[in-house]
Amino acid sequence: MKAMILAAGRGERLRPLTDSTPKPMLQVAGKPLLEHHLARLAAAGITEIVINTSWLAEQIEEYFSDCEQRLGVTISWSREATALETGGGIVRALPLLGEEPFILINGDVWSDYPLTDLCANKLSDGLDAWLLLVANPPHNRAGDFVLQDGRVDYAQDHAATFSGISLIRPALFANYLEQDCAFPLRDALRPAIVGGRVGGEMYTGSWCDVGTLERYEQLQASLGE
Repeated sequence: MKAMILAAGRGERLRPLTDSTPKPMLQVAGKPLLEHHLARLAAAGITEIVINTSWLAEQIEEYFSDCEQRLGVTISWSREATALETGGGIVRALPLLGEEPFILINGDVWSDYPLTDLCANKLSDGLDAWLLLVANPPHNRAGDFVLQDGRVDYAQDHAATFSGISLIRPALFANYLEQDCAFPLRDALRPAIVGGRVGGEMYTGSWCDVGTLERYEQLQASLGE
């Protein structure tokens, strides 16, 4: 199984930190967020990893130029001249990912979720994706989804938020293969969710979307930094 980490975003809400440092390279617990993801994937036996880059791409690629010796993983880079958002970035990287389901991780989240659990077959024949969900955080009180009988769905009251960690079947993007444009992952997920083809699980452990200066500072404080 391969994994993809989304690392192309500009990080506007984390400025001025991200003026000179890519968002996934912000330091948490003594090393970049992105390095935590790579180390956890390696520990789970996932060693073939695709990372998309755009903003300050050279800085990310140079830092991990020795990743095979230092972390035990091999990285295939998917460079975007202009960031293609989450969905467009995945479509651009599909030739590097192959035809089998892959792990997808947002580069700007922090979690202690055991990635070894993702190596199990959570995608039955009827599922195009599987999402790790968390309780709605203060910055997303309205939530994203509900989880009903193991299936992700929409409802008037959304009790769950997408964590940014998922399993994806490449077939999810079948209608986008001829496109090379920016679009969010949620656009590809919506018809699959409506069709009952997206599974999920709630996680109650440590998780943080490091999307703003305030949340970044809160995470650092929670880790004793």
